[in-house]
Amino acid sequence: MLNFESLRALKTEAKKRLDARLADVPAVYLDETGTYKLRGPYFEKQTRIVLKNCEIIDPENIEEYIALDGYKALADLLEKNVPRREIVDEMIRSGLRGRGGAGFPTGRKWAEALKHDADHKYVICNADEGDPGAYMDRSVLENDPHSVLEGMTIAGLGIGADQGYIYVRAEYPNAVKRLNIAIAAAHKAGLLGERILGTDFSFDIELRLGAGAFVCGEGTALMESIEGRRGMPRNKVYRTAERGLFEKPTIINNVETLANVHHIYLNGADWFAGIGTPKSTGTKVFSVVGKVKDAGLVEVPMGTPLTKIIYDISGGIKNDLAIKAVQTGGPSGGCIPADLIPTTNVDFESLAAIGSIMGSGGLVVMDETDCMVDISRFFMDFTVEESCGKCTPCRIGNKRVLEMLERFIAGNGEPRDLPRLQELCEMIRDTSLCGLGQAAPNPVLSTLKYFRDEYMSHVRDKRCPAGVCKSLMTYVVREKCVGCGLCKINCPVKCITGERKTMHHIDPNACIRCGVCAAKCPVHAIELA
Repeated sequence: MLNFESLRALKTEAKKRLDARLADVPAVYLDETGTYKLRGPYFEKQTRIVLKNCEIIDPENIEEYIALDGYKALADLLEKNVPRREIVDEMIRSGLRGRGGAGFPTGRKWAEALKHDADHKYVICNADEGDPGAYMDRSVLENDPHSVLEGMTIAGLGIGADQGYIYVRAEYPNAVKRLNIAIAAAHKAGLLGERILGTDFSFDIELRLGAGAFVCGEGTALMESIEGRRGMPRNKVYRTAERGLFEKPTIINNVETLANVHHIYLNGADWFAGIGTPKSTGTKVFSVVGKVKDAGLVEVPMGTPLTKIIYDISGGIKNDLAIKAVQTGGPSGGCIPADLIPTTNVDFESLAAIGSIMGSGGLVVMDETDCMVDISRFFMDFTVEESCGKCTPCRIGNKRVLEMLERFIAGNGEPRDLPRLQELCEMIRDTSLCGLGQAAPNPVLSTLKYFRDEYMSHVRDKRCPAGVCKSLMTYVVREKCVGCGLCKINCPVKCITGERKTMHHIDPNACIRCGVCAAKCPVHAIELA
């Protein structure tokens, strides 16, 4: 069991062992400040705070975390016996806002929980990362689990909590394994449990596994699940900080938020507030996926231009096609059109101003071959599948939206449907019970706003400009056909006719629009009409 002196001694010895191990790792180097970093332009163009230890330390070895100032922030607060009010005030000064999507000031949340007296208080880490294509939290949990444990313990110290829960997806088995190892190691070292580092402060952490329900990422549904009930949002009569888990004061922060905490107390609130913008401080981790050359995790200061993330760090668009849109915020986010991308920065205010959201950090890049109506259908299909069904606007309204979008891509829509779609989406946004339902129409509303001409092509012209919606595609043979017969031979439904060395024809009623004929034509005579 460690105390303050033995923790400092362990850090010195652990740092020597870590230095010796990393000396033989070519992908890692020490910069001029003595900080370990990953080599390569992809990493060197980033500002890594949350991801600072990822791929550098062994996540299953607590000593390597301690070697790089791990648990030093917690130890300093305990050794100096810093009052809870001062701990919370430091968080308020840092300006850290929740990285789970809503962007609520973390310090204000802690302050609210601090002012309520109770025999027990709780700290919850929301690790129920469910956005398609997002894996920011997973990376932190798998590569630097102790940063989350330390952040939760500091939060517990600040508000006077004695118990923490990490609600993590069971689909993340490696993250669950490493969290269990980290919790056991912290217990053994005296950094969790009773009388931490020999002080009067006690705080423990347990895991709770989620079963993959996207709605359990919503705070009140998450608490219902921890308490053993079906994960469905509560009517928000009380703030969670006043009456949350088991009717006790509770704070809920997501993985990335908590991974920032110990850095703030190590370096000071002013240091953190000096990164990013005045209203969106610090850095943000994005999961950049889609049509970029170098997909992956990117951590940059708040306020970074979107073009820097896409072109400078992620290498630009695959196959050098034209960019069409960027969708931020996961299935609840909005689509940013190409003409707004050069002037858009990634911070809470800038994204909100154009109808998008930060969300947890999903960033999907789309090119000219993507159909925005189909993209909206994809995200709405996900939301309908994940709705808990508790409130009518989300349960019924989103299903009706999905049905309308499916009609559009099948060629059965009408121009008069677009105002109806807009009205329905606005009603769902304004009347749903929780954040999932309220944000579900965002992809549809943003694409209606910025890509209305594409919707009109589907409902009026019965045409998909991107050539994605099969029901709206018609393959035709142009005059440059040389009659080689390759299209006819390879057609799986034999809908192509024509004699050798004469122009061939496609029966549109029999064609299944698979595109094989166009792919096989050596002179590119088969095109979409």
